[in-house]
Amino acid sequence: MIKSITIKNVATYDSAGIEIDNLRKVNFIYGVNGSGKTTISNYLQQMDDPKYASCSLVWENDLPINLLVYNKKFREKNFSGSIKGVFTLGQATKEEIETIEKKKEDLQALKNKEISENNALEKQTKEKEELEDDFKEVSWKVYKKHESPFKEAFIGFLKKDSFKSKLLEEYLENTSILLSHEKLKEKARTVFGEIPTTISTMPNINFDRFIEIENNIIWQKKVIGKSDVDISKLIQKLNLNDWVNEGRGYLQEDDICPFCQQKTINEKFRKQLDDYFDESFINDTKLIKELTEEYERLATNLLNELNVLETSEKNKKETKLNIKLFSEYLKTLSSQIISNKELFHNKNKEPSRSIELNSLQKQLESIQELISSGNEEIRKHNIIVENYVAEKTNLIKSIWKYIVKENEPAIRNFIKKRDGLQKGIETISKNKDELHKKYQNLDKEIKELGKNITSVQPSVDQINKALQSFGFHNFAIVSSPVEKNHYQIQREDRTLAESTLSEGEITFITFLYFLQLAKGGISEDNVTEDRILVIDDPISSLDSNVLFVVSSLLKEIRKTMYKNEGNIKQMVIFTHNVYFHKEVSFIDGRTYERGDAHYWILRKNRNCSSIQPFGIKNPIQNSYELLWKELKELKNRKFNSSTTIQNTMRRIIENYFKILGKYGDDELILKFTDKEEQEICRALLCWINDGSHCIPDDLFIEEQGDVTENYFDVFKNIFAHTNHLEHYEMMMKDEVIEATQNNP
Repeated sequence: MIKSITIKNVATYDSAGIEIDNLRKVNFIYGVNGSGKTTISNYLQQMDDPKYASCSLVWENDLPINLLVYNKKFREKNFSGSIKGVFTLGQATKEEIETIEKKKEDLQALKNKEISENNALEKQTKEKEELEDDFKEVSWKVYKKHESPFKEAFIGFLKKDSFKSKLLEEYLENTSILLSHEKLKEKARTVFGEIPTTISTMPNINFDRFIEIENNIIWQKKVIGKSDVDISKLIQKLNLNDWVNEGRGYLQEDDICPFCQQKTINEKFRKQLDDYFDESFINDTKLIKELTEEYERLATNLLNELNVLETSEKNKKETKLNIKLFSEYLKTLSSQIISNKELFHNKNKEPSRSIELNSLQKQLESIQELISSGNEEIRKHNIIVENYVAEKTNLIKSIWKYIVKENEPAIRNFIKKRDGLQKGIETISKNKDELHKKYQNLDKEIKELGKNITSVQPSVDQINKALQSFGFHNFAIVSSPVEKNHYQIQREDRTLAESTLSEGEITFITFLYFLQLAKGGISEDNVTEDRILVIDDPISSLDSNVLFVVSSLLKEIRKTMYKNEGNIKQMVIFTHNVYFHKEVSFIDGRTYERGDAHYWILRKNRNCSSIQPFGIKNPIQNSYELLWKELKELKNRKFNSSTTIQNTMRRIIENYFKILGKYGDDELILKFTDKEEQEICRALLCWINDGSHCIPDDLFIEEQGDVTENYFDVFKNIFAHTNHLEHYEMMMKDEVIEATQNNP
């Protein structure tokens, strides 16, 4: 069964939400329209919908049961042209039914055993958790006792859980030599203090490619054009090589010179330029450009790396790098690189010029030497740290050895109990798994047996019988001519009735279908499955006659549930109708309360839903109920005020039969078959109407005690002849109880 339902972050439920907990076999949730009932039923119908991600449901013993929800969505889904057939145990022999019932009893017994094992598992698990918690507190007392002198030894285990785990680990694994408490304290004063840490070495720099680029002969080479071209002598004589090469980029498709703006450019001249600046020239200028770009890229990366190293070492408390000298070298290196970039720029612009670069080799070697020297110091430091760590590690192990030895009896006792409980948990878990497997196999066997004797027709017959019994004579459920195991609603003239049915008729049909589905299933496989019914406002659009019918049908289900019969194990009923709530929640017996039924009221305030639990106490009372209470009190006082009785009876009959039941006086009178009884009923109605609207004439006084008592009997018979005696007895329950006590 469902233990609790949590709804939040959806519709009118905020982030705090509500929790409906401690659900019983039958659960009544009353709330006016818009208070949030449908949101809950929709969640139970579609729990995997992403919008209900913050909602949750807890099953009793972690055993889910099939949920069957009746709400607006159910009506829409199951009333669209045709209705799916519901399989029930059809033309089965008595022996077959008894076999299935016997196996279902065996299935329930297995389930009960599984629940029992699960309870034992929970108990054993809880006992183990309590043992763990108790030992955790014992361990923490050990920590507190030795915290002052040995706290450094407990670093990393300064929480209860981690300290407990470490204590158990050391008990099993620590093989250190046991030292005295005083010796440990003495060593701790020396070793525990400011902790030296291992230092990471600095990265070495690779500058080989810098040197290769600087030493390339291209920088000293005067890159000029081919000398055996006619125009070469003039270009070289006037030293116009770079100027002409740059001017080539300004040539257009026409014959206009880009410099003198005269028509001096012809095909012959163009060819001479191309011949002069030949492939060798192009390759050299390309090499100059590529080496320049590579140099600048390498220089940028190198400076970034060295700047990061400089910043990092400056921030260290005890750097091993000569940071002052390193910064000076780095500053000089940056200036040299800037100077070389300028020379590269000139060479790219004027390839015919020879340049002399500033060599970075000496500066880079100086920087590398500083880094290497620093790394050597780091290596020496780390050797010291390693020895320190070994000394400290040994001391920490000795401290743990001491506290383990000191608390050895408690630790040993805990481990023995824990291992015993764990073994029990494993045994119970194994038994539980075996029982669950047997349960699954038997459940499968029952389903196979059910397949052989299941039928749709009994469900159809039951729905049609119910329709006829409750006054719906002009339509019935018939087989669909096009779909197997599907049914349609047909009128007496064989026309389909779906489009002409009233909302109340549709709701009643789908509710009858829902009840059949609750007893059977859409397929043969799930006919015998246990299920939970969730019913959301089944009478929202029905007249009062059907209101009492629906409540009567649900009460019949409740009776079977109370007897632990059938496959319905739990029921949750939502309603906004106080009269329906009153009818369906009526308990046969001598008390208002029953342990297997719980009540809640759902409210909405400022567009936020909340819920109030009432436990086994039914919270729904109204003025109608108070009228009955007043009538009972008047009768018990031996009719001291007949005028009050008349007014009270009138208001009850008007509320119940005229407003809710749409009965007039004549219709009530005709419910009595005997003429004399009809006249008595007519007299009663006249009496209560006269007595409630006027004051008796004081010229004529009559003692009305006997008359009033007779009318009380007729008042009761009105309910009996209209088939609502159960309602009368429910409202007059004190009288019924008294009569039962006086006439056992």
